[in-house]
Amino acid sequence: MDVVDLAVIAIFLVGMPVLGIVIGGRQRSATDYFISERKIAWWVVCVSVVSAETSTLTVLSVPVVAYLATPATGGLTYLTLAFGYILGRVIVSFTLLPRYVEGNLVTAYAFLGQRFGAGMRATASVTFQFTRLLADGIRLFATAIPIKVVLAAFGVNASYWVIVTVLGIAMLAYTFVGGVRAVVWVDAIQMLWYVIGGIIVLVALATALPDGWFDRATDANKWNLFDFTSNPVTGAGFPFVAAFLGGTLLSMASHGADQLIVQRLMATRDLRGARAALISSGFVVLLQFAFFLVIGVMMWAFYDAAAPTTGLGLGVNDELFGHFIVTELPSGLSGFVIAGILAAALSSSLGALSSATVTDVYERISRRELDDTARLRLGRVWTVIWAGLLILCAGLFAGYNKATSDPIVVQALGIAGYTYGALLGAFLLGLLVRRARQADAVVAFVATVVVMAFVILAVKFVGPSAVADKAANAARDWDSIEIRWGAPAPAQGVYALSTWWYTLLGVTVTLLVGGLMSLRHRGMANLSQANAAASMRG
Repeated sequence: MDVVDLAVIAIFLVGMPVLGIVIGGRQRSATDYFISERKIAWWVVCVSVVSAETSTLTVLSVPVVAYLATPATGGLTYLTLAFGYILGRVIVSFTLLPRYVEGNLVTAYAFLGQRFGAGMRATASVTFQFTRLLADGIRLFATAIPIKVVLAAFGVNASYWVIVTVLGIAMLAYTFVGGVRAVVWVDAIQMLWYVIGGIIVLVALATALPDGWFDRATDANKWNLFDFTSNPVTGAGFPFVAAFLGGTLLSMASHGADQLIVQRLMATRDLRGARAALISSGFVVLLQFAFFLVIGVMMWAFYDAAAPTTGLGLGVNDELFGHFIVTELPSGLSGFVIAGILAAALSSSLGALSSATVTDVYERISRRELDDTARLRLGRVWTVIWAGLLILCAGLFAGYNKATSDPIVVQALGIAGYTYGALLGAFLLGLLVRRARQADAVVAFVATVVVMAFVILAVKFVGPSAVADKAANAARDWDSIEIRWGAPAPAQGVYALSTWWYTLLGVTVTLLVGGLMSLRHRGMANLSQANAAASMRG
């Protein structure tokens, strides 16, 4: 890398916030600030949704998935998740989305308020805010890593606190001034940037690969789409049943119960546009995953299947994509592609967090509806507050040393496993169990979070150790379930439940607990049905 690459990255980091301010304009109403008065074209929202759910870790890690895939599983099995994502989006578009759009709601959790009451609305919204703060704090920290590496190459020893503060202020600038309109358009432009960056890498690899690389990849089973051999309960990778069902439920939760995505969908002009944006985003994600997986297979051929750490001398596997960019691309293009990777992480969640805080929590606690001017003013105040909290969270993650950062990042990224099932389950409880009331929903929600924490942290599947039976260990076979606190240890034959089951398990617990508790209200069934019918009419 040289000064040209650094200049390209600097132009991007400065230009994107400025462009967002110009496009967003000055917002004059809370409706415009939070959902852009529902005037944004569906295709722009579609691209924004894809950009919002794509992080730096996604762009860096997906190629590595294909690179490291074994012949036993296949190189493209990650796409099983994406097929589930499409089904999940279709279900949401015909169940939850009509309640949001036709009900003229500002947040997804307003539906829970209509169906159950203010207590359930605030509980779900606060859970979203906490989960999103942790997830986006890590996302911001991950973005700072390549910036720090680039600056170090030029002798600039900037701390992570400085970098995440600058990035956080950049996101705050265009969100504070331009609202959701600025966020959506910046998302769309940033997605275009990182896709072009990927195309540059693809072309560079295609011109450098030797003849016969495609056949070598075929012999190594790199083009295999589905894995029907790995253990679906504890298996690593993407066993078909677990990954497809997990992808479906995960997509339903992230796109039906997470304000980060729902806010963007409600900025479209009508229900038809929102459905088009949501469903089409699933196919775009499928193509995006396939694109980066193919890059991973091509890098596997380029480096002759060398192990990233032992063969190429990298610190961790996820450095592979960045290593190729820095060492193999010419000056200027290297900076452009790195800027594209950064673009995947700069999608702002500040508007979603502020809208949820103001409308779901503040107005419910104060028990008064704010006028439009006051709501806009308070929304901007909370945008600033959430920006500060996000910077603080990212800086705290950056404070951990290398020896402890990996498990902390993995644990924090998995925080959705604790809450997504409860969030989606609460919405489904409101739709499917008509006699359920607020107390039932709140108790079921809390019980689900507790159960999921116990399952994730303590429930282990125990089977043959790697020493005793390497074949069984590779398949992650098990013969007993035990309570063991702490991280799994596959080398000793101790495995955790596959993460793809977390959302399904959480939804099941919520519906089971809420459904059983609702049986207390047999005499109130007519009243509950009337409330449900009223909520469906908006």
